[in-house]
Amino acid sequence: MLEKDSGTTIVYTDGACSGNPGPGGWAWAVQGGGRFESGAEPHTTNQRMEISAALQAVRALPGRLEVVSDSTYVVNCFKQRWYSGWLANGWRNSQRKPVANRDLWEPFIELALARQVSFRWVKGHGTDLMNAWVDELAVLAAQTGQGQSGSR
Repeated sequence: MLEKDSGTTIVYTDGACSGNPGPGGWAWAVQGGGRFESGAEPHTTNQRMEISAALQAVRALPGRLEVVSDSTYVVNCFKQRWYSGWLANGWRNSQRKPVANRDLWEPFIELALARQVSFRWVKGHGTDLMNAWVDELAVLAAQTGQGQSGSR
């Protein structure tokens, strides 16, 4: 397992959806060829799959984590502290509408803050091999309706 520094595990996450909404998949993988996991939902959205990927990684992996995602929705929730406004406003966004995907955000935010998880954005469909791999895993899960797990 490749680590960033002083025991921080770097995990890449991604979500995919065939149609939006439609069949979806999520995936995470530890940098350096470590553990990976993916899962599928029969009817979902891309945003839900992006959140699910990061949530499942945080649930599965112990210790300090850096989550790397191509989703600005996931990364900016933490880097720009969107969650602070949501909590202060009773789970309403800046337009005073209910926060979408609250059922995923609530446990995710609680876990990520308690564990001091850090987040980093990476350009999707670019040259990052780890991002490409989790994208492949998420797309495969969406296409087949089945997840997988293991080590690489």
